[in-house]
Amino acid sequence: MILTDIIAVSGEAGLFKFIAKGKNSIIVEHLETKKRSSVFGSANINTLDDIAIFTEKEDMPMSQVFNLIFDNAAGESVIDSKADGAQLKKWFEGVLPDYDRDRVYVSDIRKVAQWYNTLHKLNMLVREEPEEEKEVAEEPMPKNKTE
Repeated sequence: MILTDIIAVSGEAGLFKFIAKGKNSIIVEHLETKKRSSVFGSANINTLDDIAIFTEKEDMPMSQVFNLIFDNAAGESVIDSKADGAQLKKWFEGVLPDYDRDRVYVSDIRKVAQWYNTLHKLNMLVREEPEEEKEVAEEPMPKNKTE
């Protein structure tokens, strides 16, 4: 998933899209309400690309987690983020069985479900196309012959 311009701001509900950089702040647009606002440097700002989920082996980037959820849900929306904690844990175990149960809290799972459903509703879950090597053989340019 391509998540470079999608931002989570601590203390603010929902996700934001990066618009521009100001002198002491950044301009963001709320994905759902489309309201623009300034976020100052004192706020904790993370792009979804920078966020990862703890697993037993190594941290898994949010883009890979969203890919797993997308495959598991067959491209549909998932469990409501307001569901019971036990239901959320059971759902997340089905998606990512080796997540670290000691360091990933129910609140984290709620955020993942909420963020996924928001991006799904807005059709922003776009898979990254792997860069394939150009297999088309380029014809050499004809050389100018000087006589």
